Amino acid sequence: MREPVRDESDLCWGGRNATFKNEAQRRWLEMMAERGWTVPDWPRAYGGGGLSPAETKILRQEMARIGARNPLYSFGISMLGPALLKYGTEAQKTRFLTEIARGEIRWCQGYSEPNAGSDLASLQTRAEDRGDHWLVKGQKVWTSYADKADWIFCLVRTDPAAPKHKGISFLLFDMATPGVSTKPILLISGYSPFCETFFDDVAVPKDQVVGEINKGWDVAKYLLGHEREMISGMGVGAGSDGTLGPALADTIGRDGEGRIADPFLRADIARFDVDALAFSAMSERFIDELKAGQAHPAQPSMMKYAGTELNKRRHEIVMAAGGADALEWESERSRGGKRPREWLRTKANSIEGGTSEIQLGIVAKRILELPGS
Repeated sequence: MREPVRDESDLCWGGRNATFKNEAQRRWLEMMAERGWTVPDWPRAYGGGGLSPAETKILRQEMARIGARNPLYSFGISMLGPALLKYGTEAQKTRFLTEIARGEIRWCQGYSEPNAGSDLASLQTRAEDRGDHWLVKGQKVWTSYADKADWIFCLVRTDPAAPKHKGISFLLFDMATPGVSTKPILLISGYSPFCETFFDDVAVPKDQVVGEINKGWDVAKYLLGHEREMISGMGVGAGSDGTLGPALADTIGRDGEGRIADPFLRADIARFDVDALAFSAMSERFIDELKAGQAHPAQPSMMKYAGTELNKRRHEIVMAAGGADALEWESERSRGGKRPREWLRTKANSIEGGTSEIQLGIVAKRILELPGS
């Protein structure tokens, strides 16, 4: 568990149907969960480590220093958990947060719809009040790992007559519930975590609403901030500071002085590395401000934009540095076309979680306070 992540099979997502690549992966999750270190800053009562923000930062720095893998990847940790801590009932927090922390439940996100992407509040999936339960009807799209998830956190319209930002509720329900079905979506990269998700008269218990009925937009916005923070982490990349120079040092032709032979590529890498170091410093500052309750509510949009655009640049340079070899799609030497597939995948970074254009609009309005058109 101190080797670099090579592909999707090296990631541990947990869940009730979890399969582990090897015994070390399983044991690493168990050991970290026992200490609450899958979510070190969550309260101990909910499976967390009970660490302070400073202690959590030190733990993550030390894990990065020794090259330790993340023991658990989870939308429950990065998105739903913070929303439950803020808006969930005590019963919901006790039930779900502990399972999330131990990697016993895997979640997917039911937000986007075929006609509700950037304009998410126009969603049309409905939950009808049937007395002792909700009856959910509709469709979601771009639902990451829906075909592998145990549960879904889902936005539904519970009052069709209300203005579009009102009348929305935030539901949790089991993906094994009758009436739930999924269909994978294939991307240009040849790989895809995305699915279409269909709800045909899905019965959901009344106590699985998070927050107030018809006020789910408040929960949705709070969760989106954490999703954008998670996506912005792509800007740091696999390394501790996100720089490319050291990673490409042994793969690019050198001149007589040991420098990268191509001066244009050398300049591109230098510019990127400076920006990557600046982004890493900005990320540290943002996390410290967030933990201290001093972060601007729109800062996740700034981080999301900067991080995803930086990640796209990273993969453009990797492709340029590899030359024609970087275009190999299926050969064993190219590890199944890892470089071009990852490069193509980054094109979605500036769309998912809110497009770059949407993020720039939020930054302009809420951080720079520029006048509207």
